[in-house]
Amino acid sequence: MSVITADYHFTPRMLERMLKNPILDVDSYKASQWCQYPALLEFLESYIESRGGKYKYVVFSGVQRFIKEYLSVPITQQDIDDAEIFWKIHGEPFNREGWEYIVREHKGYIPVKILSVREGTVVPVHNVLIKAKSTDKNCAWVESYIETAFLRAIWYPTTVATVSHSIKQVIKKYMLKTCDNLDNLPFMLHDFGARGASSKETAGIGGMAHLLNFKGSDNVTGVLYSMYYYNHPTMTAFSVPAAEHSTITTWLRKRERQAYANMLEQFGGKFPIISVVSDSYNIYDAVDIWGDFKDEIIKCGSMLVIRPDSGDAKSVVIKLLLKLDAKFGHTMNTKGYRVLNHVRILWGDGIDEESIIDILTAMMGYGFSAANIVFGMGGALLQKIDRDTQKFAMKASAAIIDGEEIDVYKEPVDDKGKQSKRGRQMLYDSINGPYTARERTSDDPELLHEIWDTGILSFDDNFADMRFRTEQIPKDLVLQ
Repeated sequence: MSVITADYHFTPRMLERMLKNPILDVDSYKASQWCQYPALLEFLESYIESRGGKYKYVVFSGVQRFIKEYLSVPITQQDIDDAEIFWKIHGEPFNREGWEYIVREHKGYIPVKILSVREGTVVPVHNVLIKAKSTDKNCAWVESYIETAFLRAIWYPTTVATVSHSIKQVIKKYMLKTCDNLDNLPFMLHDFGARGASSKETAGIGGMAHLLNFKGSDNVTGVLYSMYYYNHPTMTAFSVPAAEHSTITTWLRKRERQAYANMLEQFGGKFPIISVVSDSYNIYDAVDIWGDFKDEIIKCGSMLVIRPDSGDAKSVVIKLLLKLDAKFGHTMNTKGYRVLNHVRILWGDGIDEESIIDILTAMMGYGFSAANIVFGMGGALLQKIDRDTQKFAMKASAAIIDGEEIDVYKEPVDDKGKQSKRGRQMLYDSINGPYTARERTSDDPELLHEIWDTGILSFDDNFADMRFRTEQIPKDLVLQ
């Protein structure tokens, strides 16, 4: 290879290849770590866990998509050649011999075995969710090399699924108190997060994770991810015809009534639900206009969902409920709470778990059922989280050096919360709930299952089965 200097010019085609190069899907320091391990390292095993955080549990998600999208793509000689140039200029050593061995002996597939709990499983924090172990003693270092991409692929969807799941339990609690049934629970939290996500892939991964718990979404990429990566050929989520501000304000304020009439004309009777943002000017005047359309709404048979999009959520919702009740009336359900006739409210501005609790508490205090409202959630669902929300980490726990197996761990003197687990880890389901143990102490079922081994996908999960698992909550787990 010719001399490579800092002013080397990368061609557009080369940069395009590098963006998809698995050897470069890492933090920079990973490139030098192959020669930092003991020279006779033969085996390495690491695990991923949530070390605590906002929630007492997590809903595991994301590994199958990661394997299909990234691990299933073999490394090529071209990848090696490109990576060597990058690392040399970037300032890191490069293990060309090691990568060429992987291409030669393993057809380019990284020689690791991955075991995980089934996606959708609800697992208390501080438990092993997934682990990876090397399968070739000649390149045991590569197990740790995938940490950057691997951990990123797990912490984000698992955290989104956990946030969504926790909110579902909150909404369910209020519905049990104020609704006749839970039929609408799967549609009570709608994903509005696609436009606020940091990338299309983020929207897809997070939107897919949310759909483990709910079936309402405007995040098309998330819907497609759930279907494509998880063997679900039928639709996983649904939406309704809905107005945005521009489709109302282009009629101008003086023709606001005509804008609403157009919504009824275009969609009334053709779709079961019509959603109309109604606060472009004065939300309370808008309710008066909708009241004038009461007969048309009843005749078409569609449920009108009015969406306010500004102001203090709790106070605005209560004012609207009282005003809509005066316009459309209500029926009293078997729990003794009012359910509006022909109309509902959708709140999707600045929604998070705490605001949902505030709104539903206020509604119950005024005698209104939770059935009168649905929620849309965007930034707080897909973006207002990070790896520390649930304190995710991937740590080495076992190694074999020159034929001797050793426990590997960290034990920082100033932060016991970062103390890692020792030895080969497994997860068993006991009568006390899932727990981590190195040795089986009874006939408890093992929860970690092999899903991948050096180019072979061992288990191809179905999204419907994953949704079912989210409902199987350990008996000893007190949900927040």
